[in-house]
Amino acid sequence: MFWAIFVLGHDCGHGSFSESPLLNSFVGHILHSSILVPYNGWRISHRTHHQNHGNVEHDESWVPMPEKIYSKLDSSTRILRFSLPLPMLAYPAYLWYRSPGKDGSHFNPYSSLFSPGERKAVVISTACWTFMFGLLVYLSFVFGPITMFKLYGVPYLIFVMWLDFVTYLHHHGDDEHKLPWYRGKEWNYLRGGLTTVDRDYGIFNNIHHDIGTHVIHHLFPQIPHYHLVEATKAAKPVLGKYYREPNKSGPIPVHLIKNLVKSIGEDHFVSDTGEIVYYETDPQLKKFLATKFEKYF
Repeated sequence: MFWAIFVLGHDCGHGSFSESPLLNSFVGHILHSSILVPYNGWRISHRTHHQNHGNVEHDESWVPMPEKIYSKLDSSTRILRFSLPLPMLAYPAYLWYRSPGKDGSHFNPYSSLFSPGERKAVVISTACWTFMFGLLVYLSFVFGPITMFKLYGVPYLIFVMWLDFVTYLHHHGDDEHKLPWYRGKEWNYLRGGLTTVDRDYGIFNNIHHDIGTHVIHHLFPQIPHYHLVEATKAAKPVLGKYYREPNKSGPIPVHLIKNLVKSIGEDHFVSDTGEIVYYETDPQLKKFLATKFEKYF
């Protein structure tokens, strides 16, 4: 249910829920605030992500660390950042602190994420988030913290892990699909959009509203979620060899766990130079992670 709420709020953020900007904003604030997402703060940074997808310097979601930033991380930070399940709990931290090498917060109207004209909108969404958080604290006193953890905390944690799982796999390749990242004049909108991949989630495809059709979403983010499968079928003949067909899943997409673990074990940083780059591996970190998840390597 949290995921359903997020998908509808996500459509509001893209303006694909309604033709009315006011209705998009009203519904988006209610939906995203209810799952502790600051609607305008997230909407603006997510717009930045779509406008700069696949750009090492300007993208906003699951952006690879340049080697110069990665090399400054101490060993414990590297291990924590790339040890499951911690990367699958990154979303709340991202909302507060963004990614390594990027400053700002989705809650701060004076963050570098936002222009001066967007500050009022960020204040409104932060106020709505604060109200929801206060309501949860109040309900914890009324019904007890254990009951609230069961009713809200557990679903929230599952939602966060599923969100990070899905979005990570959309922006990381595997042995068959090595995804490039771009800088400078080598980047353009079409190239950036094609650095995402579709995934087959088996029985979960319908449950999570076919959001596995991610390539067409990045090329045409104004398409609402309930038309993404139809749009993907129409686009595949046009994209031809540039469309990466997802590996077909059985009812339970266990193959994606292998993709996730292997990618986290090998996709650590990109070169500081070059306008077309691919993820590179820290051999020592890979060796350490392989001892924990040997069967996936």
